[in-house]
Amino acid sequence: MLPNTGKLAGCTIFVTGASRGIGKAIALKAAKDGANIVIAAKTAQSHPKLPGTIFTAAEEIEAAGGKALPCIVDVRDEQQINSAVEKAVEKFGGIDILVNNASAISLTNTMETPTKKVDLMMSVNTRGTYLTSKACVPFLKKSKVAHILNLSPPLNLNPVWFKQHCAYTIAKYGMSMCVLGMAEEFKDEIAVNALWPKTAIHTAAMDMLGGSGIESQCRKVEIMADAAYSIFKKPKTFTGNFIIDENILKEEGIKNFDVYAIKPGQPLMPDFFLDEFPEAVTKIRESQGAVPELKEEKLHPQAKPHSGAVEETFRIVKDALSDDVVKATQAIYQFELSGEDGGTWFLDLKSKGGNVGHGEPSNRADVVMSMSTDDFVKMFSGKLKPTMAFMSGKLKIKGNMALAIKLEKLMNQMHSRL
Repeated sequence: MLPNTGKLAGCTIFVTGASRGIGKAIALKAAKDGANIVIAAKTAQSHPKLPGTIFTAAEEIEAAGGKALPCIVDVRDEQQINSAVEKAVEKFGGIDILVNNASAISLTNTMETPTKKVDLMMSVNTRGTYLTSKACVPFLKKSKVAHILNLSPPLNLNPVWFKQHCAYTIAKYGMSMCVLGMAEEFKDEIAVNALWPKTAIHTAAMDMLGGSGIESQCRKVEIMADAAYSIFKKPKTFTGNFIIDENILKEEGIKNFDVYAIKPGQPLMPDFFLDEFPEAVTKIRESQGAVPELKEEKLHPQAKPHSGAVEETFRIVKDALSDDVVKATQAIYQFELSGEDGGTWFLDLKSKGGNVGHGEPSNRADVVMSMSTDDFVKMFSGKLKPTMAFMSGKLKIKGNMALAIKLEKLMNQMHSRL
């Protein structure tokens, strides 16, 4: 991991969404240098599923060697932003670094995304980042350090990143466009950059979204904290960059990335918006109207499922079911499969002992997954990751996305049997 140098001692860092996760990790890394941290987040009282408040984060920051100012801030509220900035300047004398980390997510397609969710993502991600930056700029201009860092992705216009979650992509790209515009607007005065992880990062929110077991495919929040720290050490002239955590740490001389893995040696889930996958690359086929195709490694040649492969897969799944699996999942899945052995199938993980079968489930499905029979068999046998299938458009999902991700754990258990 990247060692602290003490360079941020006495610096004031304003971090949105710093009560937990990546925001808190960045704050703690800076606190070890003796930095002043403004914890600008909503959570003043503990959440039943998401641990941490602005006050518990403040205690951790003080214990790490920093000074903390917890402020209740919903970045949708301009008055709360301005009030926190005023308090920060009053207590610490200025602001040297702003980290726009607060974000809202809903991985749903256009017809499945309620207006309320659209407004939330636009207001928190794009508008919140813009307004917080605007409030901090006058004070950042007076700083010798002067950095704005947005936790947002490179502006990748590959349609695959829009088709399944258009509203979320627009909202996150709004944060990235703030980087593009403000880096030029405040050139030579404030460094404005974006940071994004190469892989999924394990946070309490990720546990909520992906369920138990998802952490084995993730890296620790410390990799993002180390990458952010590396950016803060750079001069104001380092601006307008869209940085990937692993890449900047390689430049710092880090060679062993296993230290950042939750479970070293396990395959890692790639993050969204990057056309770099460990086992596949996204390719745009102009002849099919820029429809993304996943090019698989030669180690796994294309093979059509043998007759009855879907039925056999469901038989193996049924044999693996238990009350524990049902209790841990609590969902009904419906599969709409095209091709040989296709049709409608279901996997009931709500009823006692669980059940599978051909046709629609007796109770309404929580998640409907549409794909080819070939890809269905590949997913359950481990030759095609559900994440890859979804991001490449091979898998279409309707319903509860969190429950869809939970199914991946069950699929992993099937790999040794298929």
